[in-house]
Amino acid sequence: MENLIEVRDLHKSFGSLHAVNGVSLNIRRGEVLGFLGPNGAGKSTTMKMITGFIGPSSGSVSVCGHDVGTAPLAAKEKIGYLPEGAPAYGEMTPSQFLDFIADIRGLGGAGKTARIREVVEKINLGGVLNQSIETLSKGFKRRVGLAQAILHDPEVLILDEPTDGLDPNQKHEVRALIREMAPNKAIIISTHILEEVDAVCTRAAIIARGQLLFLGTPAELQARSARHNAVTMNVPASDAAAVTERLGGLPDILRIEPGETLGARQRLTALSRTGNPIFDVVHGALRAGDWAFSELFVEPGHLDEVFRTITTVARAPGEVTHS
Repeated sequence: MENLIEVRDLHKSFGSLHAVNGVSLNIRRGEVLGFLGPNGAGKSTTMKMITGFIGPSSGSVSVCGHDVGTAPLAAKEKIGYLPEGAPAYGEMTPSQFLDFIADIRGLGGAGKTARIREVVEKINLGGVLNQSIETLSKGFKRRVGLAQAILHDPEVLILDEPTDGLDPNQKHEVRALIREMAPNKAIIISTHILEEVDAVCTRAAIIARGQLLFLGTPAELQARSARHNAVTMNVPASDAAAVTERLGGLPDILRIEPGETLGARQRLTALSRTGNPIFDVVHGALRAGDWAFSELFVEPGHLDEVFRTITTVARAPGEVTHS
């Protein structure tokens, strides 16, 4: 599949502050990139440069073959953008605002009416269409912002915290919509919600201090967790010490971590020394010891642990971990 977004050595400085420092990445049609990073990492600044909202200090961005710097209108026709905070005209109703956006995007006639109706249904805005935007809840304002971003059915979507302020049901709806649209678009989502990476993203990028530190699939990100392929079990508390000693002595196992005690039972987690699967090893040892184990399952890995590790380890400028 072709690259719909190409970012090459992007830099942005605000005086002495280097907000973005050498970010490069490509996003193909059909990909959803989860853009992760702590507050102040450079996520929103990078996304603003991709959309042409602000210009880079150096580097370039191409959208659907159009250079954002030299052919901004051609590039922006291909982009749907949900900025941070979802700004809109508060005195307008969602109906008026979407009609205004449709005019700006060149929609007209019966096609315009049909498309607004379709988007309103997709985003579930029917109940607030004629209420002024300034009186809407944060979640509904976010949904109005998402509606304007997808109104012209763009090939590229740049969504800055699309589920911010939404309740669990609304988050589910938005994620389902993103998955539905993904096959025909290139989508970037910035988020602080790590579960969103698993839910909708095909790739993940982590940025901190303006530098791109990781680029890979969600599975590759999870594989960097110390708990990737760990095995958690529930054993009688009276056997916990013996199980810990037996499993802890196996060459494939790094260590045994105690978990919560549930009445007369103890939860234990065996960590893999290499990250390779150890389920058969653990299962065989438990059977050989004739311990009454239960809840034996494999851990996929903890994204929050990986995120903290990657964003707190110092790296040289431009050094990116590709998995």
